[in-house]
Amino acid sequence: MKYICLAYEEESKLNSLTKSEWDSLRNETLNYVEELRHRGTLISTEPLQSVHNATTVRIRNGRLSVTDGPFAETKETLGGFFLIEAVDLNEAIQVASKWPSVRFGSIEVRPIENGLREDGRYEKKF
Repeated sequence: MKYICLAYEEESKLNSLTKSEWDSLRNETLNYVEELRHRGTLISTEPLQSVHNATTVRIRNGRLSVTDGPFAETKETLGGFFLIEAVDLNEAIQVASKWPSVRFGSIEVRPIENGLREDGRYEKKF
């Protein structure tokens, strides 16, 4: 099963790292990416530019609204993602827990749907 892992970070924490700390974290991340690729677990990964470069688009009452920045006011913002193949949620959680920047933020692990559902957007869990 495929899982998207959304990496939330506090830009201020990462920006406060020394050059040496950043180099260490970056190398640790690149090594983990290579390990996941070698195992056949990693499908894709990309970092995102700063949240300061984000734009939020909405249509309300037929009118376009475009605002600078993310949707929510929060310290942690989406910093990037990695798409993986895992046997189950437990394996996906194990992969996410070893992502180096998880020490500076959080990673949301979410299963990928196999296409857009015919019976509604989200499965009802009642």
